[in-house]
Amino acid sequence: MEVSSSNLLQIAKEFGTPLYVYDASIISQQYLNLKNAFNSTKVKFFYASKALTNIHVLQHIKQIGCNIDCSSINEVQLALHVGFSPSQILYTSNSIDFEEIVMAKNVGVHINIDSISNLQKFGKAFGNSYPLGLRLRPNIMAGGNIKISTGHDKSKFGIPVNQINEVLQIVKSYDINISNLHIHTGSEVKDVAVWMKSIDILFELVPHFTNLKSIDLGGGFKVPYMPNEVGTDISLLAKEVLQAFDDNEATKHLEIWFEPGKYLVSKAGYFLTKVNVLKETQAACFAGVDSGFNHLIRPMFYEAYHEITNLSNTTNNFTSYAVVGNICETDTFAWDRPIATITEGDILCFDNAGAYGFEMSSNFNSRYKPAEVLIINNKPKLIRRREVFEDLLHTQLPL
Repeated sequence: MEVSSSNLLQIAKEFGTPLYVYDASIISQQYLNLKNAFNSTKVKFFYASKALTNIHVLQHIKQIGCNIDCSSINEVQLALHVGFSPSQILYTSNSIDFEEIVMAKNVGVHINIDSISNLQKFGKAFGNSYPLGLRLRPNIMAGGNIKISTGHDKSKFGIPVNQINEVLQIVKSYDINISNLHIHTGSEVKDVAVWMKSIDILFELVPHFTNLKSIDLGGGFKVPYMPNEVGTDISLLAKEVLQAFDDNEATKHLEIWFEPGKYLVSKAGYFLTKVNVLKETQAACFAGVDSGFNHLIRPMFYEAYHEITNLSNTTNNFTSYAVVGNICETDTFAWDRPIATITEGDILCFDNAGAYGFEMSSNFNSRYKPAEVLIINNKPKLIRRREVFEDLLHTQLPL
């Protein structure tokens, strides 16, 4: 935990719970780690904004010099709203209406096409007038969970590489200007060899595209969640990727793009909850908190692990708890988890909560979404207020 327990307790007291807290200095440090590891002007990083889109976080991402990757036209609009230039924005989406691609083209951002269908539509509409990227599916199984593995042969993402002849025919027919080739195999990828397999696949295709400016290797760097867990060796990844590109005459001039999302913001985030109820049964001691999968769904959706700390008890007296939420479905955050002895009213902290926490939240059970706080220059600032009853009504219309 980078932010002290006492500081987080004070933030919980000031802003209430449940509450997401993000430390801007950690985001900066994570970005610096990437820049220092690769140390090359031809490597560009595009923050995968789907991990966390609060505009104040996006502004900080922009201020530290990172570009931005968007998965929807709305994320593109948010990026433009906070001041990113179109040249700093990468747009890669899937299963979308062609009109959304047209909107992205009209604002001038980088575009990766995900399907043969939309590639053909783009060619018919624009020919070679606009540079385009192709998202390819390498048929590689990788990632920490099947739900976050995107490159395998049953994945909906990307154009399968075995359909490359059809792709080349469309590109030739419409003289499409392909400037970027993109592969993303999944999230929580630890093995550097996965990226090298992707590189081998892409390098075989490079000679077919004479206008290439960049190769996009996606993101998915493994983030340590459990104690003593090891993440992706970024230094090793940088060394092997740069060497591979330099050793290939056809690629040494190309830019190398990455799309880190979780890597930049996960460690920076803390989710604070209050213990409402302790319930002893034969099966477990349940610690029921003022939240649920409506606020943090990763443990239920991905079976993801988050370290849980009792901020209100700094002793070493540990008891095993089932930490559960207040939703009318099974929403267990952790089962049989050793935590410093809990009493009702204690504040629990979920570490590594910066990525896909608030972003995947909902109003299930008509409960309010939590507030968000950004620690910047060592001062906590409210960057999203807690919802109130009127927020549940504001998009509903009278009959």
